[in-house]
Amino acid sequence: MAIEKHSLDGTDAAIWAETVNLNYFLKTELTPDTVGGVENRTKNIPQRSVSRYVNDPNPYTVKAVTGARYLYDPGRKNGGATPGQEMILADGVQKRSMTYTGSFIDVHAYFVGNAKMDLTLYSAGAGYSIKAVGEGLANAKAR
Repeated sequence: MAIEKHSLDGTDAAIWAETVNLNYFLKTELTPDTVGGVENRTKNIPQRSVSRYVNDPNPYTVKAVTGARYLYDPGRKNGGATPGQEMILADGVQKRSMTYTGSFIDVHAYFVGNAKMDLTLYSAGAGYSIKAVGEGLANAKAR
């Protein structure tokens, strides 16, 4: 399993987690951004001047390239670190740590509407009790 990006529809927020761990807490499963999103793309690279070292008196020119191919992955992250801020989900049985990017308000609202069971969402030291959603409205309160 791998930590992947899961974008929240209608927001700029995303949750970085192992899909199985995240979906354990949700009524409707989230799919990682990489599912169906990875594709080969092409671009044109203009001619440019390149220096061999700082203050190189004789830089050389690299020719323009048309149709350079590259791999586009919307869930790609650089390095081993997971981007964003830490959050913890706990339901009394399971406790999982994940990270999020974007607004915590959007992340919190997503869980208020999609929690499968009563849980606590921790972020920046605060715990938020979230009640599972039935047919009616969900409610949430800060601890």
